[in-house]
Amino acid sequence: MSLTAAEVAEIMRLIEHSRFDELSLDMDGVRLTLRRAGASGTIVHSTEAPQATAGNPTGAGAGAARPGGLVAAASLEPGPGDITSPMLGTFYRAPKPGSAPFVEVGSRVDPDTVIAIIEVMKLMNTVRAGIKGTVVQILPADETLVEFGQVLMRVRRDE
Repeated sequence: MSLTAAEVAEIMRLIEHSRFDELSLDMDGVRLTLRRAGASGTIVHSTEAPQATAGNPTGAGAGAARPGGLVAAASLEPGPGDITSPMLGTFYRAPKPGSAPFVEVGSRVDPDTVIAIIEVMKLMNTVRAGIKGTVVQILPADETLVEFGQVLMRVRRDE
């Protein structure tokens, strides 16, 4: 049994809205640790047990932390032209390393335009714009952790 992206996001939401400061979950070779990071209420998470995947059959290197650790960033209040993160995970602007980003500032988007990928436990999830307009700001840096509901991009909507 493994955790889906939606299950991880729900666990994160429950911890954020509880009085608990830490949760450790071990399940069939997956270790998920969620911990509040100081008074700001942000949460640190890691997967520590190697996972075998189609592209990584041995599981080697899975769960390795990125430099600086994985700490959730504070989110801005979303506005009517904002695209928000549908889940907690690592934000990627391009389909693979070295590729051109899905969108740049000035790019035109429509509701079906893929604007990013969010990785949760080695599962890549595409993020679609959901609105029509022009990208005016891209907020998170590439390969950083984003929270559920965090503003990813601001779009000047078409009238």
